[in-house]
Amino acid sequence: MSGAPPAFRFCPACATPLQWLAREEDGGPKERLRCPACEWTHWNNPTPVLAAVIEMADQGGQILLARNAAWTGRMFALITGFMEAGETPQEGIAREVLEETSVQVDAVDLIGVYDFQRMNQVIIAYHVLAHGPIHLSPELAEYRLFPPEAVRCWPAGTGYALADWLRGRGFVPQFIDLPPRPV
Repeated sequence: MSGAPPAFRFCPACATPLQWLAREEDGGPKERLRCPACEWTHWNNPTPVLAAVIEMADQGGQILLARNAAWTGRMFALITGFMEAGETPQEGIAREVLEETSVQVDAVDLIGVYDFQRMNQVIIAYHVLAHGPIHLSPELAEYRLFPPEAVRCWPAGTGYALADWLRGRGFVPQFIDLPPRPV
């Protein structure tokens, strides 16, 4: 088993150091990070993340992609964010799009759900039809508008959602090659 994430080296209930321990669960024994003193278990379930393929209705149907301010490269990607307690995924993506771009959301339709194991996430991707002036939040450094036939996908979570949306519109998605990740 791999080492524990830094946030989970000690039990949050009793402060005992956590260990990789096997316990009987549905389907047999399962090794998880557990507390040997109080039996607390770190389930390490994937986090749901919302993503939007934003089609700008007032910009000729161009797709809005943005670059995160924390990224060092020049990669442009979908608008993403986390759901908040008490909201539906559709409400969450509409809120994220408004917060991060200031555009008005006209419609939200599910594209699909995508596994993103590298980040321990499940991506819930939507097509968002929107309009209005674009004003980025401080989380985003810049944006670009792309005609659907010119947008390039990336071989990871949200890039697959963009590819599926393009296929649904009759386009053959083109993928970029990403440099290998440092080990």
